[in-house]
Amino acid sequence: MKDFYNNKKILITGAAGTVGREIVRQLLFFKPGELRLVDNNESETFFLMEEYKNKNVFCFLGDVRDKEKIEKLSSDIDIIIHCAAFKHVILSEYNPFDVVRTNIIGVENVISAARKCNAKNVLFTSSDKAVNPTNVMGTSKLMGERLVTAANAVKSNTQTIFSSTRFGNVIGSRGSVVPVFMKQIRNGGPVTVTDMRMTRFVMTIEESARLVLKSVTISKGGEVFVTKMPIVRIPDLAEVMIEFLAPRYGYRPSDIKIEKIGAKPGEKLYEELMSEEEVHRSLELKDMFVITPAFKSIYEAIKYEYPDIISDRLQKSYVSTTEEPLSKNAIKKYLMDNKIFGQIEEGFHRNEKPESKEAGKNYLLASKIVEKSGADFFESAI
Repeated sequence: MKDFYNNKKILITGAAGTVGREIVRQLLFFKPGELRLVDNNESETFFLMEEYKNKNVFCFLGDVRDKEKIEKLSSDIDIIIHCAAFKHVILSEYNPFDVVRTNIIGVENVISAARKCNAKNVLFTSSDKAVNPTNVMGTSKLMGERLVTAANAVKSNTQTIFSSTRFGNVIGSRGSVVPVFMKQIRNGGPVTVTDMRMTRFVMTIEESARLVLKSVTISKGGEVFVTKMPIVRIPDLAEVMIEFLAPRYGYRPSDIKIEKIGAKPGEKLYEELMSEEEVHRSLELKDMFVITPAFKSIYEAIKYEYPDIISDRLQKSYVSTTEEPLSKNAIKKYLMDNKIFGQIEEGFHRNEKPESKEAGKNYLLASKIVEKSGADFFESAI
């Protein structure tokens, strides 16, 4: 990947978000020519600017709804990685027209800007919610995927390659359940689980960024990349976190109860990353699946050939209920190996101002204890 990104000019939308920031961090190892970062979050964009002020990184305030702004930022760009989106299911239900403007028209604006600047690649970050959507957010993400795929079929003078990636839960991100559980345990419980049958695909922030960056390098145009991910039962995740974190926050594990609160409207008990309809047009690679476009006749000029193909014919869809979930010990190892708790604690400290200097010291100490004691915790688990 180093040769692919070396000296390239890259625009990242939604760069101040959890995944966007990690993409920036990883890209800098490949020595790109220039990174242009755009986000509508003023504070987080300022922090990004401060973090990378001595590098070839330029930060801008902007919104993907603003077509003219995105076109200006795309001037002379080689690659666009489009992360900006509304992602919260419930908020999207209450604000559907805003979601359309950001998640659908925003994608159209990025496509238009890429064509105008003759970018080489555009990568759209989608969601598992796009598979058989039951809510506004998922429907908007599915439409985004369709627009990105169709952009390869529209005749133009440019040779831009448009493709998408589809994630499950990015564990440790601001929208994931892990920070919520951590706060609930820190406050003495209860830990709230919507349904005891709930299963989810999980991936780390680092893994999600690697998926994005790898997908750009092998994309042919119009496909959707789906990384292979471990599955967890949400009640198992809650129990593992209580067992490990309760003593660190001054509680016994038995003090923290798990409370079932019922599924939220539009919330699935499982996750789908590939539908039954998509199975017959998908390929399996070593670490991901590739879903090729449905209308083959439109894309017949594109050869969907990749390194490390395991199978060109899949037998089943990719759904969290049909895959083997991690055991509790495996969940513990996954969390500790990837230092999930320490990362989230640092995020708590950054986003929540302590009431006193002493509280701040205690907060930092808790973060260090969480990581330092991880090895002991893992050894006791096995």
